[in-house]
Amino acid sequence: MTSPSLDRETTRERTTSAAEPVIDEAAGEPTNPRLTLTWKVVVVVLTLTGVAVTMNQVFFWNLFGIALPTNSFLYLVSACFLPMVLIFTPASKKKPTTDSHTEVRRGVPWYDVGLIALFIACALWFCSHGTEIAEYGWALVAPTSASVLSFVYWGLVVEILRRAAGLIVAGLALAVSLYPLVADIIPVGFLQGITYDPVTLAQTHVMGSDSINGLPLDTAATILVGFMLFGIVLQHTGGAAFFNDLAMSIFGKYRGGSAKVSVGSSAAMGMMSGSAVSNVLTTGPMTIPAMIKSGFSPKTAGAVEATASSGGSITPPVMGTAAFLMVSFIGVPYTEVLIAAALPAFLYFLGIFLQVDGYAARRNLTGTPKDQLPRFRQALVEGWPYITAIVLLTLMLVLTPSEAQVPYWITALLIGIAIVRPSIPFGPRQIVDMILAAGKSLGQIIGIIAGVGLILGGLSATGVALSLSRDLIVLVGENLILILIAGALACFILGMGLTISAAYVFLAIVMAPAVTALGVEPIAAHLFIIYWASVSYITPPVGLAAFAAASISKASPMGTCFHAMKFGAVKYVVPFGFVLNPAIVAQGTVTEIVVAALASVVAVFALSAAFSGYLQFVETQLAVPVRILLAVGGFLVFLPQWTVTLTGLAIVVLAVIGAKILAGRGAGTRTGSTINNDEESIR
Repeated sequence: MTSPSLDRETTRERTTSAAEPVIDEAAGEPTNPRLTLTWKVVVVVLTLTGVAVTMNQVFFWNLFGIALPTNSFLYLVSACFLPMVLIFTPASKKKPTTDSHTEVRRGVPWYDVGLIALFIACALWFCSHGTEIAEYGWALVAPTSASVLSFVYWGLVVEILRRAAGLIVAGLALAVSLYPLVADIIPVGFLQGITYDPVTLAQTHVMGSDSINGLPLDTAATILVGFMLFGIVLQHTGGAAFFNDLAMSIFGKYRGGSAKVSVGSSAAMGMMSGSAVSNVLTTGPMTIPAMIKSGFSPKTAGAVEATASSGGSITPPVMGTAAFLMVSFIGVPYTEVLIAAALPAFLYFLGIFLQVDGYAARRNLTGTPKDQLPRFRQALVEGWPYITAIVLLTLMLVLTPSEAQVPYWITALLIGIAIVRPSIPFGPRQIVDMILAAGKSLGQIIGIIAGVGLILGGLSATGVALSLSRDLIVLVGENLILILIAGALACFILGMGLTISAAYVFLAIVMAPAVTALGVEPIAAHLFIIYWASVSYITPPVGLAAFAAASISKASPMGTCFHAMKFGAVKYVVPFGFVLNPAIVAQGTVTEIVVAALASVVAVFALSAAFSGYLQFVETQLAVPVRILLAVGGFLVFLPQWTVTLTGLAIVVLAVIGAKILAGRGAGTRTGSTINNDEESIR
């Protein structure tokens, strides 16, 4: 895989917020002046050590005859990965002004070296005392040395979170982590809780099992590391290029083919990275110019790429960080989460695909000539390692008892194939670049999760989490629709300033129990939070993915956001559908799931036609009344009650018949014939 250029690295600095953990393919590039040869060696050693420690725990190797208790394991993982943030990310985002006679400072400055050494020393000290911490209850009563180091560790974790996720996330985590100091004097009744003195609070956050070392970090260390490593290795052994070529060979020749390629390749990249912004910056430089060249406006080209890329956090098998956190909050195997997320993810990309097709049809945009596209059979033959990897990963997740071990086996297979296969450039430099990218990505993600654990710790320590859920139910009068709307707004607002994982942790504590208390399936409730937290990536005023795409397309960022909202409109509707009809997330009998899947496809077809203004198969543009009928009917088809579903289906059928009658009278004849002629010429 080729590395991004310096221009692209500059684009990343300008368009990405630290709120999104980015898998940076250029992690090993000299464009980061901090990453000298010495620090590359440090990163490689820390990364390999961290992966080895994780594998030792996951595979129960007990190397050197040592069986690490859980808390010691988490401290050791933190010692390996969290310093990556201090290595890669400067204390200030502001770049020093230089003239032609001034060289940019290379390497990590002395103060960051001190912080790195101090953090590793603290983490190793706690690791070595893991048994005493657990057996003697140091989370409440600890020796003076442990208490002092707890304050140091707490402060360093907040600083790492600030660099990895931005000031807003770090500020929220710090505020909530300090909240137990004043929980008894808060004037608002439902926010009052158990209070702590500063020393006990520091000990609870650092040595307790419900804060920094809580369920989110435990899940990240045991499950997330393996899956993220798989995604990074898949990219660096040529997976990204293969999936792009495969999408081009399948969709490129049809109308709007360049945009459909964007949807297909972004969906595939989403399986590997789970990151919206990095997805845009990886596939966007290829797909956005191709879309503009084929007739899409710059705003639309950027919007299609941003919308498709923002589906990464909901696309199995890797998905995003929040999906792994679901495992710890719900207490179900990750395989069950993958199965539940499969149909909603398909519906999301189907909605984008249909709207892209409608846009192309309305504007008579043709596809790419077939002789300029990769051949499908050749793409499959050359890409057999990547297809094999995805298929094996999926099968092994379903069939093997230990899902945490599966990605390591597949990763080893990919590396072995890359080493022996001549067509894949995978020499020492590529291996080092891959390890550097893995170190940066895992450092950012685990650093964010460890810091976000402070939110969990603050709310759990005071006991306020349960009262917030209870009071929320009382506030909405046990009305499920109202609580879903309130939850959607909360997810969206938090998603504007926080990472998806931070927003998810907060709302999984506060909102999810309230929703499940009203009879909603837990998986549906938690996926609802993830979906609505991720819509902020394409929604004004933030729209990080849309802003990143706009920097490539040279279009208005806000205009790109609004176009992306339209293409991603299904994402706003699908969560309500699977909360009200849990069969969409595979919670039900086989018959219920199959019926829900078929009905959902009809619903997405109708909603996409309503949003795009074009009806496939009838091949006609739609009048406003017909679009309204399709929107209403499509939403009703999502719902589980037979009478409601059939009513919605009847409305959709009525709208389609009406559109066909209008087309027959000449309303859409010109558009339809032109499109058909164009498609014939392409074929």
